[in-house]
Amino acid sequence: MTISVAVSGASGYAGGEVLRLLASHPDVRIGAITAHSNAGSRLGELAPHLHALADRILVDTTVENLSNHDVVFLALPHGKSAAVAAQLPAETLVIDAGADHRLQSAAEWEKFYGSPHAGTWPYGLPELPGARAKLVGAKRIAVPGCYPTSSLLALLPGFSSGALMADDVVIVAASGTSGAGKTAKVNLIGSEVIGSMNPYGVGGGHRHTPEIAQGLSNASGLDVKVSFTPTLAPMSRGILTTATAKVSAEFAARYVNVDELATALRQVWLDAYLNEQFVNVLPEGQWPTTKSVLGSNYASLQVTYDPNVNRVIVCAAIDNLTKGTAGGAIQSMNIALGLAENTGLTFQGVAP
Repeated sequence: MTISVAVSGASGYAGGEVLRLLASHPDVRIGAITAHSNAGSRLGELAPHLHALADRILVDTTVENLSNHDVVFLALPHGKSAAVAAQLPAETLVIDAGADHRLQSAAEWEKFYGSPHAGTWPYGLPELPGARAKLVGAKRIAVPGCYPTSSLLALLPGFSSGALMADDVVIVAASGTSGAGKTAKVNLIGSEVIGSMNPYGVGGGHRHTPEIAQGLSNASGLDVKVSFTPTLAPMSRGILTTATAKVSAEFAARYVNVDELATALRQVWLDAYLNEQFVNVLPEGQWPTTKSVLGSNYASLQVTYDPNVNRVIVCAAIDNLTKGTAGGAIQSMNIALGLAENTGLTFQGVAP
């Protein structure tokens, strides 16, 4: 089985990462590689690390160039995917790495993105309860944002099990600069980033906030309220998320003391991810690092209980471009097409 694949936005970080992973996928033939302002350029000039594809010429991102492929990856800025996707054949598997089809609420989309809502596609986070069933045979898939991927993986077990309360969820996440894309911005140049960290989108203003709340609400059946603060870290890639929530009285009442409760809470996460090959709950005492997942489709988690404030604390590390974008997209593609879920994704992290 050979799958023909086109990749749009290939000169950007997300599109380039999709190509990096597809180049090692045994069932894929890479067809059209498209861009907008960089159309006509040789890929090797813009992404010299993609050695196998270096001599390919980027073509315009048009429906004509993207059609006639089994799979199309759209790695376009938010608000740009929907118009392209709407013109692609219904039988083509279209995987949107942008935000256009992630949110269920039109009101939330319009509030955070300021344009008409394009609709909602099956959500490409296979570890989400019930997600795989919706991805099997799907022809349209919305890839989660990188922050939602790490945040949801951190807290999903607690909410799907009823262990956590919905009204006091606090998430702080640090991301490398590649999460902001490849467009030149003063606040992302080396002189501004090196040796410094800074928050942004503070006070509920970040566009990934409703996506995180949506995922946790769907998993729990509750109206989950999330305070999310992203920070920019002086590194090129990676996300370290610290997520906390209070333990529900109903869950805590099952246990006679703090030690039993802490053990039971940890077991919730261990059970949830027991058969998830790309999510590792680390041994007690070992904490996740972004370096350990660099370039891989793996997420590393650690969970603990703080009895002083009755809160679960989960730290999660992912590579924002791999598990947070391209790896999750290809994992979802594999499921949709009936391939082994880990095909082309079994490579380990890079160290030192």
